[in-house]
Amino acid sequence: MGAEATTSGADAPAAPPRPNLAAVAALAGVSASTASLAFSGAGPVSDATRARVLAAAAELDYAGPDPRAQSLRRGRSGIIGVVIEDRLADAFRDPMNIAMLDGIADVTGTAGLALLLLTDTGGAADISVAPMDAVVLIGCSTRLDQSVVTLRQRGIPIVAIEAERMQGVVPIDLDNRDATRRGAEHLRGLGHERVALVTLPLGPEHERGALTPEREAASSAFTATQRIRGARDVYPDAVGVVAAGSTVEEGELAGRELLSAADRPTAVIAQSDLLAVGVIRAAEALGLSVPGDLSVLGFDGVRLDLDLTTLVQPAVEKGSAAGRAVLASLAAAPDEPAAFTSELHIGATTGPAPGR
Repeated sequence: MGAEATTSGADAPAAPPRPNLAAVAALAGVSASTASLAFSGAGPVSDATRARVLAAAAELDYAGPDPRAQSLRRGRSGIIGVVIEDRLADAFRDPMNIAMLDGIADVTGTAGLALLLLTDTGGAADISVAPMDAVVLIGCSTRLDQSVVTLRQRGIPIVAIEAERMQGVVPIDLDNRDATRRGAEHLRGLGHERVALVTLPLGPEHERGALTPEREAASSAFTATQRIRGARDVYPDAVGVVAAGSTVEEGELAGRELLSAADRPTAVIAQSDLLAVGVIRAAEALGLSVPGDLSVLGFDGVRLDLDLTTLVQPAVEKGSAAGRAVLASLAAAPDEPAAFTSELHIGATTGPAPGR
């Protein structure tokens, strides 16, 4: 029998070399720098030359310059980290988060920057390990202080939307306390004395339950705490329920608990419009009319099917301001902090206190 021919791995033909920008430039008859500009679309390259370079790339099956190599040359990743103190599934149920992300992306996208979403849902999250050129914190707690220190030591710019003031961090503020106080004063002007609160989560654990002095004092949620303080400026003894998230379902659960009490409130201050809608559903399920038996105040200005009395906040504008602050920091320009004001919209869900 004849011996069967075999080929060892050492004798196998070598794989053809991967195409590179120099090979594309040679085939197109241009310099490597011209080919690079043709791919980036950022330089003075004629349409005919760009078409020739792209045709050469297609012939060589070349997909374009590796962005990782470009990042190494520039010393930047082209990535902006956005830190949210929620699971992403919960974060994207809140229209305000989506609006702020839209605002950030609209500004940073024009500069060729991408967004990397990071979550801090409790424990020892270290946001400083991700490769990014700048960071935007959305409503994050002060537990991130050590990560912030590390990022600052690396010279990475940080912008915070509605967060505790931190050294070296550019603030984008909203008048949470003042706005809630104005809403509470509207209810007081209508004669309401028994007013209850339905708050956003007081920490990344998202624990539902009664708003006790202990939980209020231990809160690490900046926005929720500021809105509680605004309500307490007018109603210092108001009772409340902490929701496990900004959802209609959580608002309904909280509303049922508050409205089933013997001394039920005549008005509820909900810290988001979604929570407010849930409270209204709970009232209707218990046979209460809104605003005849119960007035409900929200916060955000979400587009709804009902005319909710609420504090309307400029969410997209907050995101855009954060994006501009990031670009200014990356360009070593002066800081661009910003502060925004919410507007009280008096709708059909608040009225005079019963019996007034």
